Amino acid sequence: MNKLQNHDYVCPWWLLPAFDNPLRSLLQRPERILQNLVHPGQSAADIGCGMGYLTLPLARMVGQYGQVFAVDVQEQMLAGLRRRAQRAGLEERIHCQLANRASTGLSAPVDFIAAFWMVHEVPDQAAFFHELHGLLKPEGVILIVEPRVHVSTEKFTLTLQTAQAAGLKNLPFRTVFFSQTALLAHL
Repeated sequence: MNKLQNHDYVCPWWLLPAFDNPLRSLLQRPERILQNLVHPGQSAADIGCGMGYLTLPLARMVGQYGQVFAVDVQEQMLAGLRRRAQRAGLEERIHCQLANRASTGLSAPVDFIAAFWMVHEVPDQAAFFHELHGLLKPEGVILIVEPRVHVSTEKFTLTLQTAQAAGLKNLPFRTVFFSQTALLAHL
């Protein structure tokens, strides 16, 4: 893991290609995961976007009139995403945002937020969920997906309690392979 600020750790950029492979695409199909959550013309944020595993499908789903804010704490991840977005012809819909450990840096409200396999790396989850609550449009939703290998059921329950304390409620949602999954909305 990469050491950033305050002894916090995040997945290093050079390891991400191991997670972005054809087998994962079969087991965790982004289009299926995001089905009925994102629609043409909407705005979405992919927090902890990495090199775009969800960002590129999100950009296709929001269509030419939608937009996706891709947020990461590592410039190398965003650089890789920019290259992939350009090759896919989606660079006009994707806005990359370098975050810091205290804030996403976003200010525009969005219809959908994805936080896929990254919440366990957030040092202050209470502040994180308060920020997401403030970014989410009234009818919007947040998809939280955490890897079972890093996040136990007990730890995920604490994460959901932290989200609830920030003004978010848990909605019914299908599970994602090898993951703890929650769909959140305003209380």
